[in-house]
Amino acid sequence: MNELIRYAPDLLAGFWVNVQLALLCGVLSLILGTILVTMRVSPTPVLRAAGGAYVNIVRNTPLTLVLAFCSLGLSDQMGLVFSDEPDTNGFFLVVMGLSLYTATFVCEALRSGINTVPLGQAEAARAIGLTFAQSLTLIILPQAFRSVIAPLGSVMIAMVKNTTVAIAAGYLADVAFVMKDTFDTTGVSIPIFIGIVVAFMAVTMPIGFFTGWLSKKLAVAR
Repeated sequence: MNELIRYAPDLLAGFWVNVQLALLCGVLSLILGTILVTMRVSPTPVLRAAGGAYVNIVRNTPLTLVLAFCSLGLSDQMGLVFSDEPDTNGFFLVVMGLSLYTATFVCEALRSGINTVPLGQAEAARAIGLTFAQSLTLIILPQAFRSVIAPLGSVMIAMVKNTTVAIAAGYLADVAFVMKDTFDTTGVSIPIFIGIVVAFMAVTMPIGFFTGWLSKKLAVAR
């Protein structure tokens, strides 16, 4: 027990890293996902093709490979460096990889939401002289977001849990690595494991409850 108490600050620090990763990646993936869905429904064939290719390739690639590519490919081979500090550089490589990966799922969730918007609304927008960008931002996307709040919540929950594979990008400060190191040092596993599970549930369950409640409250009447 004394060993567990001694390592508790390290475990909490590791979990806080995962929370920071989740917050940054959540914001960035929503922004990138919105850009991707705009490309996918664009009237420009080149943008549609580029958006579709990116989503289909990245979404069907294992996250560990995406993170490894960010670390070994973009950083080590191509010289993409966010900071001279290895820990800081690793942190932002994970943020980049996880955001680019999660954005594809955000895109597909939003695209399903766009498909629920009646076609007549887009036609009416064109009839009154709105451009594609204006009709998308003023009419279509607001309704799409409201109709996919619950699915987006599920995407965010998956993203929070995916922060535990940060080690694939060579980042050794997240809670999964600290937990394994603590297992090896103390020989105690189950209590630590249960504690980390409870900590993640304390983050993910409120997201599910909140997005479920918000989805019902902001549901679009058809």
